[in-house]
Amino acid sequence: MKSIFDTVSYSCSKIVTNSYSTSFSLASKMLSDSIRQDIYNIYGFVRFADEIVDTFHDYDKEKLFNDFEEEMYKAINNKISLNPILNAFQKTVHQYDIEPELYEAFMKSMRLDLYKTKYLTEKEYKEYIYGSADVVGLMCLRVFVNGNQEKYNELKQSAMYLGSAFQKVNFLRDLKADYEDLDRTYFPNTDLNQLDEASKIRIINEIEEDFEKGLEGILKLPIEAKFGVYTAFTYYRKLLNKLKKTPSKDIKNTRIRVPNYQKFGLLAKSYFDCRLKII
Repeated sequence: MKSIFDTVSYSCSKIVTNSYSTSFSLASKMLSDSIRQDIYNIYGFVRFADEIVDTFHDYDKEKLFNDFEEEMYKAINNKISLNPILNAFQKTVHQYDIEPELYEAFMKSMRLDLYKTKYLTEKEYKEYIYGSADVVGLMCLRVFVNGNQEKYNELKQSAMYLGSAFQKVNFLRDLKADYEDLDRTYFPNTDLNQLDEASKIRIINEIEEDFEKGLEGILKLPIEAKFGVYTAFTYYRKLLNKLKKTPSKDIKNTRIRVPNYQKFGLLAKSYFDCRLKII
């Protein structure tokens, strides 16, 4: 029966989410049952594309990426795929009318990671972040508002700011791995060989502005999504605060983390903030 195959596909997307990201998995569990699986479906898709360009170094990454992109289009056009991750993703695309521009922009940014290692201008930097993060936020927003176009338009900019904030925190946290292992530099006008406090503070101030604008949208999210998104927000804010307190010379030599016990503390705080209607 097709329903059994679909259930297996959805389970695969959930496994990918739980296996690759404890923080995102934790935040997803705080979403309503009615939308949680579709967020798993989106995450499974974006995670597999990202894994191809970031970790499959012993293989022909370009060919793997081309094959994955081709299968993505086939899955969406045929409304089925024998790749369970793509089968789950196409279901969410069709159910919430996720526009092709969003997943196409995402794939464009992921393809850049196959060969582009430096982003020298603000234009390049913003275009990459739009495709790698902002559109992921917009795909999730389509699910959160459940087809309400007016609500989507109202929250669109905030969702993009939040996606940008999350991505920039990842960039700052992963400086060591991106620079040393992948030879990538995302921040323009920043010499990572001589990252100083002024450069670090400039980046953090930019992220904090994104967070402030992103929070405005979280406050207006439907109740089904608010707690989960706010949980992710509190986690990334905690991570940013740790980066803020870390000397610039140490940021590029280590990977800042939020221990699991602190993650659960943030979860509790998010819960009470929501229950007490602080947000």
